[in-house]
Amino acid sequence: MRFIGSKVNLLKDIENFLKENINDDSSVFTDLFSGTGSVGEYFKKFYKVYSNDFLYFSYVLQQAKIVNNAVPEFKGLKKIGINEPISFLENEEFEIDDTYFITQNYSPFKDSERMYFSIENASRIDFIRQTLNKWKEQCLITDSEYFYLLAVLIEAVPFVSNISGTYGAYLKHWDKRALGKLTLEPLIVINNYKSNKAFNMDSNELVKTLRGDILYIDTPYNSRQYVTNYHLLETIALYDYPDIYGKTGLRPYKDKKSKYCYKRQAYEAFDELIRNAKHKHIIVSYSTDGILSIEEITEILIKYGLSSSFKLKKIPYRKYKSKHEQESDELFELLFYIQKDIPTVLEEETPFDLFSINGIEIEDMSRRGKNNICTTNSQKNRVTILERPQTKPEKKIIVEKYEKKVYVKSPLNYVGGKYKLLNQIIPLFPEKINTFVDLFAGGLNVGINVNANKIIANDINTFVVEVLKSFKDYTEEEIINHIKKRIYEFNLSKVNEEGFLAFREFYNKSKYRNPLDLYTLVCYSFNYQFRFNNNLEYNNPFGRNRSHFSSTLEKKLIKFIKAIQRKNIEIYNLEFQNFNFNNLTSEDLVYCDPPYLITTGSYNDGNRGFKDWDINQEKKLLQILDKLNSDGVRFALSNVLLHKGKKNELLINWARKYNIHHLNYNYSNSSHNTSKGDSDEVLITNY
Repeated sequence: MRFIGSKVNLLKDIENFLKENINDDSSVFTDLFSGTGSVGEYFKKFYKVYSNDFLYFSYVLQQAKIVNNAVPEFKGLKKIGINEPISFLENEEFEIDDTYFITQNYSPFKDSERMYFSIENASRIDFIRQTLNKWKEQCLITDSEYFYLLAVLIEAVPFVSNISGTYGAYLKHWDKRALGKLTLEPLIVINNYKSNKAFNMDSNELVKTLRGDILYIDTPYNSRQYVTNYHLLETIALYDYPDIYGKTGLRPYKDKKSKYCYKRQAYEAFDELIRNAKHKHIIVSYSTDGILSIEEITEILIKYGLSSSFKLKKIPYRKYKSKHEQESDELFELLFYIQKDIPTVLEEETPFDLFSINGIEIEDMSRRGKNNICTTNSQKNRVTILERPQTKPEKKIIVEKYEKKVYVKSPLNYVGGKYKLLNQIIPLFPEKINTFVDLFAGGLNVGINVNANKIIANDINTFVVEVLKSFKDYTEEEIINHIKKRIYEFNLSKVNEEGFLAFREFYNKSKYRNPLDLYTLVCYSFNYQFRFNNNLEYNNPFGRNRSHFSSTLEKKLIKFIKAIQRKNIEIYNLEFQNFNFNNLTSEDLVYCDPPYLITTGSYNDGNRGFKDWDINQEKKLLQILDKLNSDGVRFALSNVLLHKGKKNELLINWARKYNIHHLNYNYSNSSHNTSKGDSDEVLITNY
């Protein structure tokens, strides 16, 4: 792809520059401003790669070529007879309609003046985008398959675009290649056998959360905003029907402007970036034609790095930009190197990032000291798994001890929540999970802390689901402002029961019950819990002298909001037996934390307006888990075998064919109304 500032012809120079300055066991390479991903893709054969870009179309390319380690198999499509999806997308017949956004706005369809694409190619793009979205909604393709096919389209579009190089303007006459047929070509995917990641974030924010070995920085270096030059690729990738404007059909981009394109902001942004970088080796690409001077870049690098390690290499511009005429022979591409006093990340270690340490945020990890590196599968693991001699025809695995870690805690005090057990449960999950299904998500304590490419949170409780969706969909500022507005309106406090009752009545009589109102109400309720009567009216009493929206609760909520918004989470409101498991594979994990048959949790009494849990429900779930096992899909089931003298004989007999992980015997969960040592909490797995 043609791309401003592409480093395709500079890759060998970058590799040699790395070899000249790095001679340790570095294993993690971060490409912070990835663009089309040429740098990350090149170094994928040497390192685990983290790739990021603020533009969504770039993120799609990285998901397809960096995260994927193989071309997807498209099993779901093959089941419906589509064995060659690329050929199908390229050749299937269709009819143009009013929903074809690219055709209507970027081709001469119905006398439109914009000439970015021929009508034939524009409508083919629309057909492909709508088909991909339909396949995804119908669970016929996985996320990795979706990104792969979308990346195939994005890489094909420039070859039929009627432009001179970028989408900042279209040609007023038809270029010969723009009249050719849109042709889709399979992508080459490199398998480096590592867990690579892609991000779609502001680099200055992401760098605060990532830790790696090599940080490659290639910021914009002039005033040209990438989002305006590639707005059409962004619209095709998102396919979000934006309110476009202007002669070229620009999409709104106020929130996508880069500070690096402004003289007055570039220095401060670069200074912040290097200051917050938690990488040992930093490589910076820039140009002598850029906004920042060599002296300014050098000053910032030396301020935060080891001055003795600083290196600068100048490469004549013509050497790698052979097709572009330049007036001056004094233009150079610049490569800077600086080393920071940060330990190397070993191959078996997990970098300090918010996405891969089971929900532990970098703020928490940093308090442990920079040399305390979190490991996942090395000898430093604190989780010890032992097998006992077999006295019964069942497999027993005992979790002997565990190291306490700081996890993201749900702000919802939902009955049966697993926050106190996360230190024992999460280490028993597979290290690599593509899709994690939290089938009985509740307050989402487990799902929010799992490292997976995609997380599906499902729960039957409509009210809880709507609150979780609000946390995901609204901004942090909107959520906090709404809560504080209600607190002010009803004078809510730890002692004002009259205000609480007025607010509860207001909520129950509201035609549209705002989920954020419900959360605010819960904050002032007894035990911070959700409780509804059979008419689905909220009836939890006032939490006098205890329950209120404290500063601690606010911090917990903000941390949860940040986590649920940065992760790839989909939220559903289905009965567990209605969930579609058909598209899951051996790379996925279904986690079940159903109501416990032999406990007395309030969700289990059938008197809260929701379906109660009985032996028939239990049998249905166990049958589903058996079916998942026969299909090669991994599962993990939380439950209790023994509780206050009661035994779940059905579960005990069923579990003998699987692995039973007995959790810490001294664990006491108040929501189970049990005393220490009187409940055998287990995690049952088929792996």
